[in-house]
Amino acid sequence: MQFFSDNSALVHPKIMEAIAKANHVDAAYGADKWSAQLNEKFGEIFGAEIIVHPVSTGTAANCLALAAMTQPYQGILCHEEAHIVVDECGAPGFFTAGAQIIPIGGDGAKINPHMLTHIISAIRDDVHQVQPACLSITNASEYGMAYTPSEIRELADIIEKNNPANNGRRQGKIGLHVDGARFANVVAMGNYSAAELTHLSGVDALSFGCIKNGGMNAEALIFFNTDLAKASEYRRKRAGHLHSKGRFMAAQLLAMIEDDLWLENAHAANHAAQIIASACGDRLLYPVQVNEIFLRLTADEAQKLRNQGFDFYDWGVNGARLVTSWHHSPADVTPLANAISDLGEFQAS
Repeated sequence: MQFFSDNSALVHPKIMEAIAKANHVDAAYGADKWSAQLNEKFGEIFGAEIIVHPVSTGTAANCLALAAMTQPYQGILCHEEAHIVVDECGAPGFFTAGAQIIPIGGDGAKINPHMLTHIISAIRDDVHQVQPACLSITNASEYGMAYTPSEIRELADIIEKNNPANNGRRQGKIGLHVDGARFANVVAMGNYSAAELTHLSGVDALSFGCIKNGGMNAEALIFFNTDLAKASEYRRKRAGHLHSKGRFMAAQLLAMIEDDLWLENAHAANHAAQIIASACGDRLLYPVQVNEIFLRLTADEAQKLRNQGFDFYDWGVNGARLVTSWHHSPADVTPLANAISDLGEFQAS
């Protein structure tokens, strides 16, 4: 009855089983047989040569990726409501030793290409202004909106057009990072492949979410631009995310992608969200594309739902966020859908 977050979800039994199977003596610090398979197995999903660094949090995955692309005196372009801005306690600045966030607007927490063009083209090529080193997007966005490959490519083309390497004293390519905490849910929509949503659209690095999708404490930082990975090995160690018993993290990640468990779990969460969305009508603040539902609720209506045993986050004034998880069956979410339907049409208090 809790719809706070997919971070609260159960660990999938196959993940627990994989952890148990890894519980015997093996080499440490990523030299074990599970870690040795990560590049190949994930590479099969993306159809590319990649390097995978297991880390234990999404914040670490995001910020190690950003640190691989960004010097302390440079900037990180991202949406003004991105997780790295509002939910990571300044971690990007900490991991990059001081890089500045350059916020950009856009509906549904997706970057508006025109705003990106305006902001990046207005940055003077001189020592007095912070030069952008990377662009970070979230797919699905903080409001559950998915970027398509063409939208990602449009953003990639904008930053390439303003590539510092082509411009006087600016140095280096502007990198493109994807915060994919719910990347599985986007792929599970069935419209585009993992490859189309990443390296084929110009993405250099992806934070591949596992924990929200049934994992315990493992995320995958995936480098498509493998030149970035070498220095990141040292940054990962320095940041305390090179685990001595990394086999337990690698085992989780391998179990997640084996037999497409990552897509099965994400599809179940998406389907549960659609059942709830079908009862919301004009209460929906955004179209429901993945496993997040943002809807209009007065304070009295929210309390009425809570009195029936449902719980969720309030989202501003007269708003709420509901998140479904891999283990939510139709039977689990139908009572909530019925309760929302029983509220009738939304009328602001």
